[in-house]
Amino acid sequence: GRHAIRSGLVSDRTWVLPHNAAAGLPDEEITVSEVLRSQGYATGYLGKWHLGHLPRYLPTRRGFDYYYGTPYSNDEKVSDEWRHAFVGKRGWEVSLFYDSRSEYWDIPLIRNEETLDRPVDQTKLTKNYTEEAIRFIRRHKKGPFFLYLSHNMPHVPLFSSPEFRGKSLAGPYGDAVEELDWSTGQILDAVREEGLAQNTLVVFTSDNGPWAAFREHGGSSGLLRDQKGTTWEGGIRVPGIFWWPGRVRPGVVTGIGSAMDLFSTAISLAGGEVPGDRVIDGVDLSPALLGSGQSPRETLLYYRGRRVWAVRKGPFKAHFFTKTAWGHNLLEKQHDPPLLFHLDRDPSERFDISKDHPEVIAEIREILRKHQEDLVPGEDQLVKRLPREQ
Repeated sequence: GRHAIRSGLVSDRTWVLPHNAAAGLPDEEITVSEVLRSQGYATGYLGKWHLGHLPRYLPTRRGFDYYYGTPYSNDEKVSDEWRHAFVGKRGWEVSLFYDSRSEYWDIPLIRNEETLDRPVDQTKLTKNYTEEAIRFIRRHKKGPFFLYLSHNMPHVPLFSSPEFRGKSLAGPYGDAVEELDWSTGQILDAVREEGLAQNTLVVFTSDNGPWAAFREHGGSSGLLRDQKGTTWEGGIRVPGIFWWPGRVRPGVVTGIGSAMDLFSTAISLAGGEVPGDRVIDGVDLSPALLGSGQSPRETLLYYRGRRVWAVRKGPFKAHFFTKTAWGHNLLEKQHDPPLLFHLDRDPSERFDISKDHPEVIAEIREILRKHQEDLVPGEDQLVKRLPREQ
């Protein structure tokens, strides 16, 4: 529910917690699972965690009763055996990423705090997560539960089970997505079969846009500009689908929403209280979901590293800095006045209208000023390393 800069889980020197990170989500942060568990919810986490791999940072220490998954991304560590065979040699990316095998990657599979397998067989991850999700739902069907499923796919390297390999027309990326589609259907079927559909909110979303550096293995942003690693819409805007038969009416909502808002929304729907002892950047989207009003979110800040690169107010979005996607290595550009786009009319961010709307630029500058006025950045957690691999 908070911008990552407040907890220090963002850096200008690196992008994610590496496999030898010495830190993770700070203890003083409050997770949605901790709040919901205090409301009597059974809590489970399946899939990629990536908020610290050491025991003190695992989901079981952050409000989850059960955990099954990988502690970081599926490309976070190349196995020592294969590192010398590939990295730095001609064509290594093709072998390592485009024609990958599970044994190339030293990625553990963990249940609660016990390592089950290393390296994990990545061809089984989506299917195993799906089966674990269904078991969790059936195990806790008689009481309130909160289940967070964070699939490793379709992050590169791409894997799918034998049943889905070659099934799509879009290669390994399409195969992985086909299996995710199957997974979602299986889980929704389980919710229906257990008679829980009328009392269960299901949210389907993603974390960022496609990864241009990996070509067709990275996906497509469609009409949206650019891809992962940028603050253009192609890097930030992701699907947001809410399913709750009888409560969420089918339709399209064009208001602004953020993944940060899931924190306040879930707590509100569960009858809990959003923590009042800290700044919470998320808002409660219940009015927009349940048809009683519009989204209360009117603005959105786009961070890249520890700086705000763009700000949105209503349909207008101003870019103070821009840079192309990861893999292109182009220098950042600063814009003064900032570039301005009307996202309802120009979702591809093609036409700069800053000269036509100086009043909007002034309003957005004030939004940014107020945000930065009382901002207390957290200590950079991403740069902390273990003295030796643990």
